[in-house]
Amino acid sequence: MEAFTILRGAAVPLLEDDINTDQIAPVGQGPKINQDYAELLFQRRRNREDGTPDPDFVFNRPQFRKPALLVAGRNFGCGSSRESAVWAFMAVGVRCIVARAFADIYRENCLQNGVLPVTLREMDVERFEALVVASDGHGDFTVDLGAQTITAPGGERFHFDFPAADKTRLMEGLDDIGLTLKHADEIAAYEAEIASEAPWRQRADIGSIG
Repeated sequence: MEAFTILRGAAVPLLEDDINTDQIAPVGQGPKINQDYAELLFQRRRNREDGTPDPDFVFNRPQFRKPALLVAGRNFGCGSSRESAVWAFMAVGVRCIVARAFADIYRENCLQNGVLPVTLREMDVERFEALVVASDGHGDFTVDLGAQTITAPGGERFHFDFPAADKTRLMEGLDDIGLTLKHADEIAAYEAEIASEAPWRQRADIGSIG
C-alpha cells in the first residue's frame, strides 16, 4: 500500500448525500479480468442513454480528469462493501475523500487501500465546500496528514481530527497485514516459546492425517 503524507491537486465537488457503492462502481454482466477501474467510475452517470459522455457530469469536465480530492455529502459510500468503489477513485488519482459522513465499511476500505477519508469540523464544512466550488478545479488543494490540515488555493487552512492509529497506518503505508508484520519478531518469539513449553498447542500437522 502506498503511504500517504502530503497530497496536492484539484478537488472535485460532488455535494450529494447517500452516494452508494453501486453508483461509484456499477456491477455489470460479471467481473472482468484486467478491469479498467477509471472507466468503471460512475459509469452509469458519466454516460447518456446513447452511450456518449455527458459533458455536464463533473468527472467528465476537463479540469477534473485527474483530480486529487473528492468532496461529497453525508453517508458517502453506503450500500455494498465492494472495494472496487475505492479502487475506481484511485484509478483517476483521488487519494483523499472529504465527506460530511462516511458509511463505516467504506471508510475502512479507504484506509485499507491508502485513501484518506476526512470529515471536517461542522463549523468549517460550508466554507470549505464553497471554496471547492469556487475553485472549479483551477488551483491545488494541499492535504497534509501529518499536520491534519487541508489548505485551499488561496491559503485558507482547515484542520481535521483523525484517529492516531489510522494516521499511523496511512503514513506508514500499512494495511492490516502490514500492521501485523510490524510485530513479526514478537510473534516469532511467542511461537518459539509455545513450541518449547507447550508443544501440544502446535497445530502444524493438521491436515496431514489420512
